[in-house]
Amino acid sequence: MAITLTEAAAREIKNIIKEQGLSEGVALRVGVKGGGCSGFSYVLDLTQDAAEEHDEVLESQGIKLISDRKSYLYLDGTEIDFGDEIMGRGFKFKNPKATHTCGCGSSFSA
Repeated sequence: MAITLTEAAAREIKNIIKEQGLSEGVALRVGVKGGGCSGFSYVLDLTQDAAEEHDEVLESQGIKLISDRKSYLYLDGTEIDFGDEIMGRGFKFKNPKATHTCGCGSSFSA
């Protein structure tokens, strides 16, 4: 299993990279942190920093993904999607390890 991006999510990330004038060597750091209404919150960050020794490095839809190993334990198998709908615009996480998610979809418990 791995962390994957849908075509819509990859397209949005590429648009953000272009709009911010970032170099092609940029990667998407994906992680979790304590907090949110369900226990953990998802973290997405564009970075030009190299992966650290204990990071998991993946690629999906032409985007380099980096996740620290602790976060990867919670994120392995997660699909990141992007939606632009009437009720909101943003990234959505389909995490098979989440036992409960909040209504906004930005936090979970495992």
